[in-house]
Amino acid sequence: MSIALFLTLSRILLGPIFLIVYLYYSSFGITLSWLPYILLALAGISELSDLFDGKMARRHNKVTDLGKLLDPMADSIFRLSVLLAFTQGIIQLPLLLVCIFFYRDMIISTLRTLCALRGVALAARMSGKIKAVIQAVVIFFILILMIPYSMGCLELSLLQGMSFYSVFLGVAYTVYSGIEYIYANRKYIQRALGLSA
Repeated sequence: MSIALFLTLSRILLGPIFLIVYLYYSSFGITLSWLPYILLALAGISELSDLFDGKMARRHNKVTDLGKLLDPMADSIFRLSVLLAFTQGIIQLPLLLVCIFFYRDMIISTLRTLCALRGVALAARMSGKIKAVIQAVVIFFILILMIPYSMGCLELSLLQGMSFYSVFLGVAYTVYSGIEYIYANRKYIQRALGLSA
């Protein structure tokens, strides 16, 4: 197993680890004051592994079809695990809001798979990359907000309100990126779905 593939697989495992630590931190003897820092460390490790696995694969000529498939999947699994975790516990995001991230990724992944089966590889769009960055920024923003909350310097209602609006902005761009992706690739998608001659 290459180091790049190991980093990608470890990122998949970090998703449920984050969720468990966030929801059951007291069971592991973690205090509320330490929780944000531990969660920030997990998120930081995930983002750094995302940064390095692709570079290492290209540098050592270890780019594989499996790696191309697992890398975006690992990103989605981790970020969606974090956002789903935030529907519970301290943050309490509306589940429907977070589900929009999930629906967008599933729709795009399904369309890419259908097109691939017809021999057409749909390239990633810049809007999708920006979407990923925005999701990461939103996650870190919420985790940083948890620091003053854990110190008693930020009210719970304010933490939850700011978290909601930051995720709402992320959702708005996520919807846009999905629409933009489908529109840009509409000819290929129509052929894959048998909607055009």
